Amino acid sequence: MRSSTASLRLHLESALAGRVPSPFRLREAIPPVVVPTGIAALDEFVGGLPRGSLTEIYGPPGSGKTSLLHSALATRTCASEACALVDAQDAFDPGTSQLSGVFLSKLLWVRSHGLEQAFRCLDVLLQGGGFGFVVLDIADAPVRLVRKVPLNVWFRLRRTVENTSTILLVLSEESNAKTCASLVLRVEREAASWSGPPGSTTAVPHTPGCVLKEAAHAAEVVRSLLKYRRPQPINQLRFADSSETNVRFSLYDDPYAAQKLQLESLLPAKPRPKERKQNPG
Repeated sequence: MRSSTASLRLHLESALAGRVPSPFRLREAIPPVVVPTGIAALDEFVGGLPRGSLTEIYGPPGSGKTSLLHSALATRTCASEACALVDAQDAFDPGTSQLSGVFLSKLLWVRSHGLEQAFRCLDVLLQGGGFGFVVLDIADAPVRLVRKVPLNVWFRLRRTVENTSTILLVLSEESNAKTCASLVLRVEREAASWSGPPGSTTAVPHTPGCVLKEAAHAAEVVRSLLKYRRPQPINQLRFADSSETNVRFSLYDDPYAAQKLQLESLLPAKPRPKERKQNPG
């Protein structure tokens, strides 16, 4: 019995030579390298965007997906990294992205029309290589068409970026990659603050002519390979704390508003001017 097992093992090792280094050894799981998204609360919570993996961020319209995209693109292009954006519905606004701090000279914008053309362009970019950050934006595509994308397409995309330094980010309205993604985030908007009339310093409810000043968003980790929880006995299981899977952050109309507020809090308070006493008539 032992000789037959040993011969079978030797046969498998010789057949897989050059493709699998050690087929009978359990490889140690090495956490992937992550890069920041540019949003401090989100980076502290999930660690960042993993390289060599597929990341999916989904949520309804107005949930903050576009703001997250601009923040991540600004962080990567500021680091002189070549980025590519496959826009399935031609909804990307380069002007707003540039105001958010994105260096457009480091960004390849692929304007496609339809899902089929978008996935073809994505395959060409990933197979060609050379990009550190590749984004597939299908958030504005019809949901009924996105649901028809076969699961093997997402597996192929995951396998393409494995063992590379490329970050593949998918923006959608619903979760489609599911287990093919190393990180899945669901985002939603909880509250919004609108600017008041010209000269007003207080926020007012949304009315025609108002501009979005600040919005509070929440992100939920649906799937993450970066976090491993220790198994607990059945008699010690408790309801999961919402802080373990949820994080809240704010988005501003000015991309540097958070930094300005932080700097203002560190500066010493200005002395109030003394009131002049008026002499009676």
